Amino acid sequence: MDAQKSVDLLNTAVADELQAVHQYMYWHFHLDDQGFAPLAALLKRIAIMEMMHVEALAERILFLKRDVNMVPAGGVENITEPESILTKAAEMERGAVEMYNKFALECSANADAVSKQVFESLVNDEEGHFDEFDKQLDNIKRFGPSYLALQSFGTAPAEGGAPA
Repeated sequence: MDAQKSVDLLNTAVADELQAVHQYMYWHFHLDDQGFAPLAALLKRIAIMEMMHVEALAERILFLKRDVNMVPAGGVENITEPESILTKAAEMERGAVEMYNKFALECSANADAVSKQVFESLVNDEEGHFDEFDKQLDNIKRFGPSYLALQSFGTAPAEGGAPA
């Protein structure tokens, strides 16, 4: 196994996850300010999950006796309209799924089963995030502005539950 190859992939993932944390928290602040508490809570919850991904990636990098590069992959996009936020978030998650699947295969080819498993676990989580954003977009398409109006009256959902 070439540990540096795996570390390079892991650090690329750290950068991607950090960028997602920054972006999702930015959107959380704006959605909360606009009165969309359930959507704001969704973005905050997923941002926290992305932070946990950074932690898992960092632990693997440190195990491989390398350093964690804590620089986000990019800046925050100033999108504040709910449907556009959800569209961009779904795109980000779809991209992460593709990237982490590729990284899992590369780790397998590099005889690094543990890093492969880390990436496979991330794929599972990111697919779940994509599904949550996609469901919200479907609801907006099905119900139109009425769905967003209802979001402004709702309260944040309990962990793993539906809006109250």
